[in-house]
Amino acid sequence: MAKTRPAPPAFVCTECGWTASKWAGRCGECQQWGTVVEQATSVGIARPQATALAPAADRVARPITQITTAESPRRTSGVGEFDRVLGGGVVPGAAILLSGEPGVGKSTLLLEVAAQSARAGRRVLYASAEESPAQVRLRAERTGALHDELYLASETDLATILGHIDDVQPGLVIVDSVQTVASSLIDGAAGQPSQVREVAATLIRVAKERSLPIIIVGHVTKDGQIAGPRLLEHLVDVVCHFEGDRQTSLRFIRALKNRFGPTDEVGCFEMAGDGIREVPDPSGLFLSQGAAEPGTCVAIALEGRRAMPVEVQALTIKASGPNPRRVVHGLDGSRVAMVLAILERRAGIPTGSLDVYVSTVGGVRFTEPAADLAIALAVAGSIEQISVPRSIAAVGELSLAGEVRPVTQAAQRRSEAARLGYARVVDERSQTLRAAIDDVRTHGRQRRAIDDIPPF
Repeated sequence: MAKTRPAPPAFVCTECGWTASKWAGRCGECQQWGTVVEQATSVGIARPQATALAPAADRVARPITQITTAESPRRTSGVGEFDRVLGGGVVPGAAILLSGEPGVGKSTLLLEVAAQSARAGRRVLYASAEESPAQVRLRAERTGALHDELYLASETDLATILGHIDDVQPGLVIVDSVQTVASSLIDGAAGQPSQVREVAATLIRVAKERSLPIIIVGHVTKDGQIAGPRLLEHLVDVVCHFEGDRQTSLRFIRALKNRFGPTDEVGCFEMAGDGIREVPDPSGLFLSQGAAEPGTCVAIALEGRRAMPVEVQALTIKASGPNPRRVVHGLDGSRVAMVLAILERRAGIPTGSLDVYVSTVGGVRFTEPAADLAIALAVAGSIEQISVPRSIAAVGELSLAGEVRPVTQAAQRRSEAARLGYARVVDERSQTLRAAIDDVRTHGRQRRAIDDIPPF
């Protein structure tokens, strides 16, 4: 009788699922380091066949037409900009992953969400694995986020957090962060792929079984990607990214994945000394004050579904060296270089012997092709000392032939410009860059003549 040998242990990559018979430090498929872990093997205890074939009454497969969504209405989080990104509110049982760079304000935002939800009558459990309750209390005092229905817990053990959920019976759970929570059932330190996968899967299972929305904070790597296994983003229902420049107080939250709504919405916030504030209308944040100066032009940018004016400024001076400088901030440097070449070749405006500085106002990034025409008009105005009137906005993409091409959602941009008081929008209707510049020259001279008329 032949002897049966036990099967060798299998190792699997947590990123791509590649399997191997022995451990390797690097995955042979996706070439990631430290993602190959030993796969759990069955202990040999089988469930009865009757149990496996008899699902629970609430899990019986039903026609999709008989399933209603009335049992899980959306609930507002109390923060309108956050609800906008989520698609209208928090869905019961949803697992939401919020990522962002260190210090951008993730904990401050979620503490505000927790406080507003508590004020709305829903009990909230804020489980912080990175700060003590006293530290969270100090931040809550500074931001005005104190409420009796907001419960704090400083725990790094997953089982203890689940025990707090049973004791508190909250309507919303916030875990900050998933990389600092560990499960005693899995070997390894907190933050390792196996631990992150187990903690996230357990929290998501609790959310689905209890119709309990859970917001999980995720760290990011130096490349801006969410740390941990890629499986984490597949498991959750919503993936949001909180971003912003540390040099400015402006913050944006975007939905990278949303099973309950669109992914093209953007929430706008402003960081202040007393916490974080919503900016429902950020129109005035990206415009300079005072009269129009040569080298400025307003463009209508599109952040998600939200159109907002962004002022593009350009400064040109005679180059002091053989290689003219090109300094760009807030815009795409390669597109600025292309626009300068189009200006010189197609519009007859020389830029090769000038140092060119181009920037946006307010620290906003405006990298879409719709900024081409505004960049060209700002640079041309700086060279010819012609001011683009404040009543004119520009939206258009430039081709290498000097043609002004239409951009996405042009009608929405024009309607937003009209709402904000812009009397004219220079766009693809000008057909060519030369015609657009001539149009602005004419309006600039008319405005300058009006301004020169002495008052009565």
